[in-house]
Amino acid sequence: MKNYNRIIFITGLLFTVAGCKISKDVQAPKPELPVTFNGVAVKDTIGIAALPWKSFFHDEVLQRLIDSALVKNFDMRIALKNIEEAQQVVRQSKWNNVPTVNFNATASTSIPSKYSLNGLTASQFLGSNHIEDYAAGANLSWEADIWGRIRNTNKAALAVYLQSNEARKTLQTDLVANVSKGYFNLLMLDEQLRVAQRNMALSDSTLHIVGVQYNFGQVTSLAVQQAQAQQLTAAELVPQLEQEIALQENALQILAGQLPGTVQRHAILDEIRFPIELSTGIPSVMVRQRPDVKSRELDLIIANAKVSINKAQMYPELRITASGGVNALKASDWFNIPGSLFGIVGASVLQPLLQHKELSTQYKLAGIEREKTVILFRQTVLKAVGEVSDAMVKIEKLKDQDLIVAKRVETLQQATANAHSLFKNGMANYLEVITAQGNVLQSELELASVKRQELSAIADLYRSLGGGTN
Repeated sequence: MKNYNRIIFITGLLFTVAGCKISKDVQAPKPELPVTFNGVAVKDTIGIAALPWKSFFHDEVLQRLIDSALVKNFDMRIALKNIEEAQQVVRQSKWNNVPTVNFNATASTSIPSKYSLNGLTASQFLGSNHIEDYAAGANLSWEADIWGRIRNTNKAALAVYLQSNEARKTLQTDLVANVSKGYFNLLMLDEQLRVAQRNMALSDSTLHIVGVQYNFGQVTSLAVQQAQAQQLTAAELVPQLEQEIALQENALQILAGQLPGTVQRHAILDEIRFPIELSTGIPSVMVRQRPDVKSRELDLIIANAKVSINKAQMYPELRITASGGVNALKASDWFNIPGSLFGIVGASVLQPLLQHKELSTQYKLAGIEREKTVILFRQTVLKAVGEVSDAMVKIEKLKDQDLIVAKRVETLQQATANAHSLFKNGMANYLEVITAQGNVLQSELELASVKRQELSAIADLYRSLGGGTN
C-alpha cells in the first residue's frame, strides 16, 4: 500500500512540475513610434490600408491583372503550398502527446544442441528436439511532458503555420504594389509614345517648310539638316518606346502568371485618380497591420519555444512503457486465455550526463538567437516607419514637381505654337522653332515620368501601410 501511495505522490509531483515554465518567455518589445507620420495630423486612425485593394485601385484592367497575379503568380502558389505544409505539421503536432502504440506478432522455432541446457530441457520437459515460441501483443510508450518540451514544440509548429500565412500576405501586398506600378509605367510609356509621335508630326511640318524655303534660297542646307536632325530625334524615340512598351507588357503578363503578350487597355495616365487626401492612420495601427511585423512577432514566439525546448533537453526525461499480449511455446496454446496472457509495465528516467555541455551550449545559442530576433523585430518596425515616411515625402514633392512641370509644358506648348506661327510669317528663324520643339518634347516626356512616379509612390504608400491583404 505504501508503494502505491509513493507512486501516486511522485506522479502528482511530476505533473505539478509540468505546469511550471522552465524558461521565461521574452515578450515583443514595445516599439518606439512617433505619434504621427512626418508630423502630419490625421483624422482617420486606420488609414487607407483598411481599404480592400479593389476599392483603392479602380481601373478595371489593373484589377484584372492583380486578380490574375494573386491566383496564378508562381511565387504566390508556392506560398500557398508552404501554408499547406505548415498545416500538416500543426495537425501532426496535436498527436505529440498521444502515446505511441505498436502491434507485433512473432513465431519462431529454434533447434538447440542436444548437449546444451536448452536441448536437455526441451527433450526432458517438452519431449521435442526443438523449441517453438509464439507471441502477439501491443507495446505502448508515452513520454510525460514534464518540462514542456512537447508543448513548446507544438507552440512553435503553430507559430510557423501562422508565419507562413503572414508570408503570403507580405507577398500579396508586394504583388499588388508591383503590378500597379508596372501598369502605371505602361501608361506612362503610352503617353510618352503619343508625345513622340505628335512631336515627330510637328517636326515633319517644320522640315517641309524649311525645305520649301531652301528651294527658294531663303535658308541654307544647314537649316534643312538641323530640321531633319530634330525630326529624327523624335522619330528615334518611337521604336525605343515601342520596345519598352512590349517589354513592360511581357513583364506584367508574367507577373500575372500568364504567357507574355499584349495588355489590352484603354486608360491614359491622366485618368488614374486617387483621393486627394491619403490618410496614413497612426503608426501604432500601421505596425499591427504590416504582415512582416507580425511575422517578426511570430519569430519571437518560435525563438521562445526553442529556448524552452533546449532547456528541457537538459532535464530528466520520464517515459512510461507497457506491453501485453499472448505468448506460448505451442501454437495450440497461443490463444488459451487467460493462461497465455502476459503483461509488462515499466517506467524509465533518462538524464543526460556526458553530453550535458553540448546541450548547455545549444541552450545558450538558442538564447542568443532569441536576442537577435528581438533586434530584427525592432529593425523591421523602424524600416516600416521609414517606408511610410519616404512614400509620404515622395508624394508631396512629386505633386509640387507635377504642378511646376505641367506649367512649364503649357508655356512651352504656347511658345512652340507662337514660334511656328511667326516662322510661317517670316518673323522667326528655324533655330527658334527647332529649339522650341526640342524643349516641349523633353518637358512633355518629363511630365509623364513625374506623373508615373507620383502614382508609384501612392502604390508604395498603400503597401507600406500594410494595404493589399484583403
